[in-house]
Amino acid sequence: MDLNLFIDGDQGTTGLDLQNRLRGGEFRIRTLPTHLRKDPAARRAALNEADIAILCLPDAAARDAVAMIENPSVRVIDASSAHRTSPGWVYGLPELAAGQAERIASASRVTNPGCYPTAAIALLRPLTDAGLLPADYPLVIHAVSGYSGQGRAGAEAHEAGAGAHSLTVYGLGLEHKHVPEIEAYAGLSQRPLFVPAYGSYRQGIVLTIGLHARLLPAGVSGARIHECLAERYLDAAHVRVLPLSADAPSTELDPQIHNGTNDMSLAVAFNERTGQVVLSAVLDNLGKGAAGAAVRNLRLMAVFFLRREASARSGRG
Repeated sequence: MDLNLFIDGDQGTTGLDLQNRLRGGEFRIRTLPTHLRKDPAARRAALNEADIAILCLPDAAARDAVAMIENPSVRVIDASSAHRTSPGWVYGLPELAAGQAERIASASRVTNPGCYPTAAIALLRPLTDAGLLPADYPLVIHAVSGYSGQGRAGAEAHEAGAGAHSLTVYGLGLEHKHVPEIEAYAGLSQRPLFVPAYGSYRQGIVLTIGLHARLLPAGVSGARIHECLAERYLDAAHVRVLPLSADAPSTELDPQIHNGTNDMSLAVAFNERTGQVVLSAVLDNLGKGAAGAAVRNLRLMAVFFLRREASARSGRG
């Protein structure tokens, strides 16, 4: 494919995984040698010479990278959280709504979704769109991610045994940076309470959300919620809604089942007697939650790029 791709931040967890997924593929990939990775002039030149730049950087560095881009034809996929709710950026979750994949394909600025928000939004957005979940519902979201979610340095420290625990709950200051993203794209009017944790396994996420039927609109049941999700994702290539579980939680909630893929499983469990519902999602935090999502968005944008180039050549002919 005649398209120049520059990965800025190629040695972090997402950057390394992204290169593995693209290796031997259709793109001309450029990275900077070690001694130039933090050189502003080298980064500026590489960014402005790219057709598409993928930013696998901390938030502040991602903002700096965007500010360096002066070439109006350069398109950007930002894998950081720096621009998740920024005006002018298209949210890179193709399953978000009808037409979202097309919006991503034609966008000049795409912000990759966060790993936890991908799961939460996939569960919640269809329900708020359908009026099954009030926008002001007092949501509590729990999630456990593999320790690679801490980034490369955190993962290496865990594997070296430095302060490693079987489970580490964090974010108890209730200011996790993913919360505004969940609120914005799940169609919520109130901030959800989000409690994440890291497990002692390397990668994969399981996220759960509890609902009380008494707080939902009349007639909304676990079965109706499941039906809504199944209809929404019927033709989704990378999202599977598991069969309804009426008497026990799904047995398919191993957080590692989708590791190495861009897939995600959603499930609904409910108890009619207690009037309680549990929504759950499983995905790879490095796949659908990071590099896998970036590759999918890249391919959507690349197809648009090639069609535009073909049209331009045809016009010149």
